[in-house]
Amino acid sequence: MGASEALTDPSSLYDAGNVEFSDTYTMLTVRNALASVQNGESDIYDELVQSMQISKGSDHAMWADLVTILNALSGSVACIDITHHRKLLSSVFGMSLWDLKPHVMDALVGLLISLAATSGKYLDSCLNMLIGHFVPPRWVMDRLSQRRVIDQKIDVLSRVHEALLKISLLVPLAPSRLLPMLAQQMPKMNKKDNVSLFFYLWLISYVLAINCFILFQVVVMYVENLFKLESSPIGQVGGSMIFMMVMERLRDLDLEIDWDHILQDDSSRGMFDMELEDVVEEDTMNEGEELPVGSLNQNTWGGNVVFESLDKLMVISFDHLESCNLAGRLDQVFEKLFGSFENFILNTYKSKVSQFLMFYACSLDPENCGVKFASKLMDIFLSTNKPRPTRMSAVAYLASYLARGKFLPVSYVATMLKRLVDVCADYCRTCNDDIRPEAHQIFYSGCQAIMYVLCFRMRSILNVPLFRSQLIPLESILMHKLNPLMVCLPSVVAEFLKQAKAGGMFVVSDSFIFDDLLESELSRAFGGCERLDTFFPFDPCLLKSSNSYISPNFIYWSMVRPTYEEDDDDDEDDAEIIVNGDEESDEEEEGDVDYAMNKMSITPKHSFKNKMERERLLKMPSMIRPSISPPQSF
Repeated sequence: MGASEALTDPSSLYDAGNVEFSDTYTMLTVRNALASVQNGESDIYDELVQSMQISKGSDHAMWADLVTILNALSGSVACIDITHHRKLLSSVFGMSLWDLKPHVMDALVGLLISLAATSGKYLDSCLNMLIGHFVPPRWVMDRLSQRRVIDQKIDVLSRVHEALLKISLLVPLAPSRLLPMLAQQMPKMNKKDNVSLFFYLWLISYVLAINCFILFQVVVMYVENLFKLESSPIGQVGGSMIFMMVMERLRDLDLEIDWDHILQDDSSRGMFDMELEDVVEEDTMNEGEELPVGSLNQNTWGGNVVFESLDKLMVISFDHLESCNLAGRLDQVFEKLFGSFENFILNTYKSKVSQFLMFYACSLDPENCGVKFASKLMDIFLSTNKPRPTRMSAVAYLASYLARGKFLPVSYVATMLKRLVDVCADYCRTCNDDIRPEAHQIFYSGCQAIMYVLCFRMRSILNVPLFRSQLIPLESILMHKLNPLMVCLPSVVAEFLKQAKAGGMFVVSDSFIFDDLLESELSRAFGGCERLDTFFPFDPCLLKSSNSYISPNFIYWSMVRPTYEEDDDDDEDDAEIIVNGDEESDEEEEGDVDYAMNKMSITPKHSFKNKMERERLLKMPSMIRPSISPPQSF
């Protein structure tokens, strides 16, 4: 007699007219088996456990028996003891929905829900098993392009999310227990992460058996499931932590890319006369030809796979933010997103791409999220309770955001500039006799932010008398004994002075010359060698798919009309539309946007060794070097 036959009476179990009796009889049989092991009789219990060990090739009758047993166990969870029935529980938690037929999936999910809701002892095991399905087995990843496997993916994950939701409704504690598990099981792509032994072995098997691209797909699928949870009622409890998990993963991938290797400095040219270098696509190159510096297709661990994974994850994140906006809850989500940004990105050294989640969220809702982001950054900058590096990073983000956000009206940019000008003017009135740059880093970061924004927005602001008048105190700030013109990044200062002179903002001497040694010492004392002094976090996005979301609302330098350029009646209106960000762009501007999308952001090292280089610094760069936030301490 087979194991299942020992537990059930086939004559009654499959009699359509006695379904209720069959279910009752099976449940009683299962309960007797569970009770017998506690009395020292394990034969029937062992047969029960054995009947659950079936393979994909088992016949229909065995699958039907398994469904019957799982349903009977669901009605008998109160009889299951964590001590006496370990083999049974191990068998249940060792099953995978990926290996089961739909009707068997339903029976197993029903059992997991019953176990989780009946006793808190099984809650963690049920949750862990369910979210473990976010990482599919290898055979699924190998065949993910097949229609049959895609359908199975939908079948499995829809049941997993349904089960998690039901458990959360039945057990209010579940979401708080679920979130740490999600963070622990989230796949990691970068080599520096510390991982558990289980995941380490799993990672090694993936890398050796297939390739890094499969691992990238696993990460993408996991993040997709995280966002699905965030959109559910579970997100009301754990949304903040979910965004933090995603933001942390984006940051880690961002840091894994060796931007300095890809974006190699050219010390022979000043940063303000840098032309953007074309991104050469790998598929356009001749066989055997090496990829040039600046290409995003680097076939190394830190190259192609990480680029593609970061790009894809950014797109998934953008799509989720867009869905939140369509659902009318972006304003609520934005608070959680900003918390993640503040925790993981704001003070991160060399973050280049991940911060664009904030930029995109702001572009979706400029009137609410767009204003909130700038206000929160301003509040951090002004807060004396925040660490100095955090305050300096916040104002650098603010400056880059005000300069690049095409969706920000010039009136709002002018308002924020006025606040910065007033803060710097107050500082000048109260500063002591100590003029060492390292003693006034917050002040200099504010001054550099003002000048950087004006490099992009000066023409629009000076064209409005009210906005122009609000900048009057700026001249006294720049001419103060603290001498920000000699401390801030020279190339920003040079472009600002050129535009200020052309715009009649105040008198700028033609004989203004930097002292090479003094400039180097002061700038490094202000921001740290090549750190804050080159910190422009919203330089153009280097990832192609991600940039397609950003570029329609982004101001590239090629769009800016500096004050020293002569007016052109034919395209003056277009230029003002682009800079002011108050109207939609014309189709004629699309060429400039497409051109800029295919460019790289590079900031070379600077020097003032000769007149030729000083003259080159009078040209604004197309973009700045990779974003480099300040060090953790000064």
